This record gives sequence, structure tokens and C-alpha cells, in this order.
Amino acid sequence: MHDESVHDVRDPWVGPETDPRRRLVELDPEEAPRRRLVELGPEEALRLLSGTPLGRIVFTRHALPAIRPVHHIVDGGDIVIRTHEDAALTTRAEEAGAHGVVVAYEADDIDLRTRLGWSVVVTGYCRLVTDPQAAARYKAVLHPWTDQHMEQVVRIRPDLITGIRLTRAD
Repeated sequence: MHDESVHDVRDPWVGPETDPRRRLVELDPEEAPRRRLVELGPEEALRLLSGTPLGRIVFTRHALPAIRPVHHIVDGGDIVIRTHEDAALTTRAEEAGAHGVVVAYEADDIDLRTRLGWSVVVTGYCRLVTDPQAAARYKAVLHPWTDQHMEQVVRIRPDLITGIRLTRAD
């Protein structure tokens, strides 16, 4: 039996500005470039990561994966982000102490029209930055994107850096 109360099964949070179907402009197959995937070395991957301000931190929360978009900088090969004191990541890093907690970090820049670009994934240990001078230096350049107090600074020391570039095949 058909439920008359269900008029539209679209996600109610997807509007004209956020509907991914509106952002993805398909190229005519005749115009679309042939693409190939190129593996990136760690140095190139970190260079690309340094050139974009936004990424996604991946960590576990209650034994499940959690992903948050965050603003970052790359400093000496490490990724540095700010977070708030009550964040699950902050709590996990505090509990882990000097050992750190395993996280992944991803950033990308892929053109939705041509589907050319790159993606970088870093896996490593994150630790709270406890040195007051270092924390102050990072806070001066990492400005929160929300009005939430972001008093904690976290440093991710990469153990594994992988990346791909989607390039034209011709």
C-alpha cells in the first residue's frame, strides 16, 4: 500500500546550493579527457597538502570511525590542526599521552567537471601540542572556522603518506 504522506524521498537537508547533483556537471563523453591515475611520492603528497587549507581528520569514537573537516597547516612534515577541549579527538589524545592516537588525515582537490586533481591520505599518530610557545605560534596562524573555542592544538606525525593524481591520459 502506498503511503500518501511521503511526497519526496530526497534528503531534507539537500537544497539547491548543496545538492551534489547540481554541482557535478557531466562532460560530453566526446569532450571528457581520458584520465589516468598516478601514484604520488611522500614529498609531492606533502607539498600538495601544504597548498590547501582544508582536510578531513579520521579517528575513532566509541570504536566507530569519525570524520571531521578541519583547517590545517603543514609544519616540518607534520599536520597541525586546532580542536576544542571537549572534542573526542582531544580526549583520545590526552588519554594516549606521549604515545599518541592513530589517525588518518585526507585532503584533496578534484575538479568535479573534469574529474582531474589529486587526493592525499596521511596515517600517523596525533598528540596534543603541550609546549605553550608552540601552541601560541600555531594558534596565531590556524584560525577556527566556527565561533567555538578551539583552545587545543594537535600535531599529526605521519607514518604513512600516500597520494594519487588524476591526470589526462593523452
